[in-house]
Amino acid sequence: MSATASIRRYILENLLFTNDETQLRNDASFLEEGIVDSTGVLELVMFVEETFNIVVEDEEIVPENFDSVEKLERYVGLKTGKVMTDVGASIPSR
Repeated sequence: MSATASIRRYILENLLFTNDETQLRNDASFLEEGIVDSTGVLELVMFVEETFNIVVEDEEIVPENFDSVEKLERYVGLKTGKVMTDVGASIPSR
């Protein structure tokens, strides 16, 4: 499963409590749309660490990394050394 699909599935099922893909745009701000609160951000951090086997540093827990599917996907790509494409596939970074 691609990083985008994993992130979307987690948010839909655990934060929005739905399987309806139309309920989440990849560019939607989690904070502005009320999708996550401070506890939800911590849940996202734990999900990212466990799912992608990375360590999230305290200073990395900022909206630039955790405020949308797109931002979270980019962050995961940087941490894992992969660049994510628009379709969710990954390619090694150079």
